[in-house]
Amino acid sequence: MLGNGVVGIVSESSNIWERRSPLTPSHCARLLHGGSGKTGVKRIIVQPSTKRIFHEALYEDVGCEISEDLSECGLILGVKTPKVDTILPGRAYAFFSHTHKAQKENMPLLDKLLAERVSLFDYELIVGDHGKRLLAFGKYAGRAGLLDFLSGLGKRYLNLGYSTPFLSLGASYMYSSLAAAKAAVIAVGEEIATLGLPSGICPIVFVFTGSGNVSQGAQEIFKLLPHTYVDPSRLPKLFEMAKDHTQHMRTSKRVFQVYGCVVGCQDIVEPKDPTKQFDKADYYAHPEHYNPVFHERIAPYASVIVNCMYWEKRYPQLLSTKQLQELIRKQCRLIGVSDITCDIGGSIEFVNQTTSIERPFFRYNPFSDSYHHDMEGEGLICLAVDILPTEFAKEASQHFGDILSQFIGSLAAVQNISDLPPHLRRACITHSGTLTPLYEYIPRMRNSSSDDSSADTASDRFKTKKYNVSVSLSGHLFDQFLINEALDIIEAAGGSFHLVRCEVGQSADAMSFSDLEVGADDSSVLDRILDSLTAIAYPKEDSEVLNKETNRLSLKLGKVPDSGAGKVDALKKRNPILILGAGRVCQPAAEMLASIGSFSSRQLFKTCLGDDNDEQPKDVHVIVASLYLKDAEETIEGIPNATAVQLDVMDYESLCNYISQVEVVVSLLPSSFHTVVANACIEFKKHLVTASYIDDSISALDEKAKSAGITILGEMGLDPGIDHMMAMKMINHAHERNGRVKSFVSYCGGLPSPEAANNPLAYKFSWNPAGAIRAGRNPATYKSAGKIVHVDGNELYDSAARLRLTDLPAFALECLPNRNSMIYGDLYGITHEASTIFRGTLRYEGFSEIMGTLAKIGFFDTEAHPVLKQEKRPTFDNFLDELLRIERKNEILGGTVCDEKEMVEKLVALGFCKEKASAMNTVKTIKFLGLHECTEIPLSCQSAFDVICLRMEERLTYSNTEQDMVLLHHEVEVDFPDGRPTENQRSTLLEFGRMKNGKTTTAMGLTVGIPAAIGALLLLENKIKTRGVIRPFDPEVYVPALDLLEAYGFKLLEKIE
Repeated sequence: MLGNGVVGIVSESSNIWERRSPLTPSHCARLLHGGSGKTGVKRIIVQPSTKRIFHEALYEDVGCEISEDLSECGLILGVKTPKVDTILPGRAYAFFSHTHKAQKENMPLLDKLLAERVSLFDYELIVGDHGKRLLAFGKYAGRAGLLDFLSGLGKRYLNLGYSTPFLSLGASYMYSSLAAAKAAVIAVGEEIATLGLPSGICPIVFVFTGSGNVSQGAQEIFKLLPHTYVDPSRLPKLFEMAKDHTQHMRTSKRVFQVYGCVVGCQDIVEPKDPTKQFDKADYYAHPEHYNPVFHERIAPYASVIVNCMYWEKRYPQLLSTKQLQELIRKQCRLIGVSDITCDIGGSIEFVNQTTSIERPFFRYNPFSDSYHHDMEGEGLICLAVDILPTEFAKEASQHFGDILSQFIGSLAAVQNISDLPPHLRRACITHSGTLTPLYEYIPRMRNSSSDDSSADTASDRFKTKKYNVSVSLSGHLFDQFLINEALDIIEAAGGSFHLVRCEVGQSADAMSFSDLEVGADDSSVLDRILDSLTAIAYPKEDSEVLNKETNRLSLKLGKVPDSGAGKVDALKKRNPILILGAGRVCQPAAEMLASIGSFSSRQLFKTCLGDDNDEQPKDVHVIVASLYLKDAEETIEGIPNATAVQLDVMDYESLCNYISQVEVVVSLLPSSFHTVVANACIEFKKHLVTASYIDDSISALDEKAKSAGITILGEMGLDPGIDHMMAMKMINHAHERNGRVKSFVSYCGGLPSPEAANNPLAYKFSWNPAGAIRAGRNPATYKSAGKIVHVDGNELYDSAARLRLTDLPAFALECLPNRNSMIYGDLYGITHEASTIFRGTLRYEGFSEIMGTLAKIGFFDTEAHPVLKQEKRPTFDNFLDELLRIERKNEILGGTVCDEKEMVEKLVALGFCKEKASAMNTVKTIKFLGLHECTEIPLSCQSAFDVICLRMEERLTYSNTEQDMVLLHHEVEVDFPDGRPTENQRSTLLEFGRMKNGKTTTAMGLTVGIPAAIGALLLLENKIKTRGVIRPFDPEVYVPALDLLEAYGFKLLEKIE
């Protein structure tokens, strides 16, 4: 039957509300009519179901057959586990089985599948190259979980004597689509924004735990309401101000928004040792070292707790029954809990039962410790539905089938699972009556488990060993199959093990934990076992476990210190390079360095360096060190030959420990850290590369670096970096031919790509905008036609000039002078020959005019503003009125700032704009940023500068699919004393952000990170001979570096006329 091309879809029977389908009619149509030779599917048989979200007729219309009998099917699909007695022998099944973690309650199902010689493919185990699950419903659970709670919230408030707009909402399943549900929430939001909420229940604060898919889905619904997010640390202040306001308000006063607060593990626990700070890596490894504080710092201010955070028994509870009872006695305002994770008796102890879609709530009364199924009476309401995604059955099925349908052809047509692609082969748990090799650990886990009936026998067997030790394994033990290797090592060496504890991660991002008692009759055997287990954690160069999977793991052994120093020791032979920092810039640098070991990269590197000998470039292992381990792990995700470690560079001893064991250090930290890092590099004679400007403190280390025989290569990024190298190549080329540089002009800018420049400013930020705004207030100096020109910082935007580049005529640009251009005359050796030396910052045309007007209005003032210090928080439109000197005539109707015409006239009248067109562009920007909106300004904003930064950070960010752009352009005019015609040289770099495997790497990250990585490679290969503190001005640096940049795909255009 296997591989016969006939696919069956079962009728879901696990729950009356399960209306999802693994494939929609449209997916079936594509599979059936794409040609069996292409799709591998000949027939699709659908079991009839009167509750499936898609009617049988829709399947029939696209060519499916409707039949209870699936005996002709070689592949049978479901969403949830089918009834055990309906499983047909010798078929392939695909569904969520929950068996690969040896969960005791699911072992009868596994035994049945083995007995019937079924090939089981578990959706949960289909993992992409990025290491994350491809098939999941998390966001739909979050969306439905919050919408259902909002529906109940309206009823609960009504029982408490308050009518709210929430009362009009229905449960998620009542809407015909997700879009219809969202439209209903938007309507409620509009009513709140217009008519408000009763002050007696305000502020209403929704606390979201976690930031994964479930939390993102819940917040997606929440954001449809008028809202403001509050930092956890600001919750007491929010309530203090609300209390003060209430005392001075009329009882009829309304509140026109709700509040959101997202908390992570750093907000819910604190170290037991008061001298220590929270450390996420330590918390994950040793939660027993931490005390819960959620009940003290967060819960007292929460109206609703939306629980989206993964939890295990080893962690402190989020909120215990006793803690809740104490909070209620203190008149806590908590109305209810939406426990979307549905961990019964778990992180929220009093959530001790699941609820159903038809009856989604129970009421818990902490005074009497009793449970009720109504909305009346004391206590709080709790939602704990464990099948939430099916409420949006249509969209959830479409989302699921979009991905699953890509795999059906392979699953339906293949007879030998070894012919399947790796991601499907790894998802096969059973085949032909046996467990596949990756899952052979399951019976061992069953036999050894303390919960199993054979546990006593296993324990007795273990105790007969002479030497015993307790070992803790943590990491992606099951989804990355590391547990297999660990148990194989123990048994192959002649040891034995007893499973003491096993906590299984319930999501792709969560680690699993197993405590084993390992024994052997010979101490040397036990030592070998521990050494081998250590090798899995920190693989050496020739280790077979060094691959993409293990490099994404974080495996901790009880006998290996958490500091990570062992990782470096094990990697000495791989020419390790240490990258300090994490994020957008580090990721491309790490990826390039780690790829040097591949054949294509080696050949490219040899070609660019012009090496004719047979010596191959050195293999590199990249170590990314960050203050937070998770940031480093995210940076190296999917990168082979890379390791993530936690490091505080201000811990000099730890910093030295890492630097002493690597070949080259790349510091992509803020420049304030470079002196500390450079001194450590000098001490241990290690080369250093940075992308930052070389300041006086680094320059002062020149002699020390030379004495140590090392190179500190600074300014090896974009600007500074690539700009230096392109400039020196042009200038040296002119000087080599006895030319004289008459004019040097350079422009550089990080911009949105044209399609992403979709706002009035035509600009976006990938980080906090404060730095960019401050840069627009810096004074500038340059030389033009022999005259020195000074521009005051307050007039910088007014000095912007329209710019069109000959080689890129489609770009409508402008440029602003960039600080002191004169120092580059000295650096480049052209001060005495060039009559023009100018460096400018590029923006799209119109940017400076708008920014200059915002500055004149006062939005860039950094001093605390009196209005923002008042007890009553102003709204954005109030504050705009204040800056524009508009007096409200009717407070109830609001200000006049929404009138575009009046705003334009006001800007012109105040002298902020000379022309109405300029004023209109500014008004469009003000409205785009929401500076005219009638919503309260957060407490964190104390100055006009804070307000504009907040709005720009919210409204001028890149979406996941948008790309940024880097444009660097040099123009050099060269004349010759011997009468040769004047030359005009142009050199241009145009780079866009790159999308790969659904992840965007920014152009800015590429153009800063890749040059730094190239600098490290050149030092590793000893291609840079100069020692001391240097910039990339010499041909030994810029010639190979520019060649490598082009080979890496950078577009460098050079022209001479």
